[in-house]
Amino acid sequence: MSMIEDILSQMQGAPVQQVASQLGVDPAQAQQAIGAALPMIVGALGQNASQPGGADVLAGVLGANHGDAAGGGLGGLLGSVLGSVTGQQAATPATDGGGILGHIFGGQEQQASNQVGQATGLGSDQAQMLMKIMAPIVMAYLAKRMFSHPDSNNANSVSDVLQQEQAHAESGGGMLGQVLGSLGGGGGLGGLLGSVLGGRS
Repeated sequence: MSMIEDILSQMQGAPVQQVASQLGVDPAQAQQAIGAALPMIVGALGQNASQPGGADVLAGVLGANHGDAAGGGLGGLLGSVLGSVTGQQAATPATDGGGILGHIFGGQEQQASNQVGQATGLGSDQAQMLMKIMAPIVMAYLAKRMFSHPDSNNANSVSDVLQQEQAHAESGGGMLGQVLGSLGGGGGLGGLLGSVLGGRS
């Protein structure tokens, strides 16, 4: 089972209903939208990780920000993410979907959200909120994958997972390729690592 398929299966039931309620859509549309958002986020992460030093930076970010989130269940993380999206609780580096997206997409997150919205019938604000919800979940999942193989090189482990997923995602259609093409060669994860290191006191 691919990473995207695994996350989708874990989102079945109550998690999808929570997301649907937050977006103001029915669960079937929420499920479809999640299925469009995940390849976009994972593909962009793969693009970043393929840059020189990108996988090392991503492994560092995952270890610094998402190790704790990776240990909990999806339900608890989703609750925290929804709380931060709605402003009911303070965002942390692990739940700040907007911040994560900004670094992953290097300023192209609005374009990515628009593509998801056009593909699924979501409005611009709904698609943007969905992306903010799913980005921390993808990062936590990646961290869990990384920490499940403690004897392996973290950067190689993350890079391998993302390469497989990126190939899988890109084979699904042109929507992802359009956004990834606009990202160019400069990934935004270096800024994310800088914010991680700068915020540690």
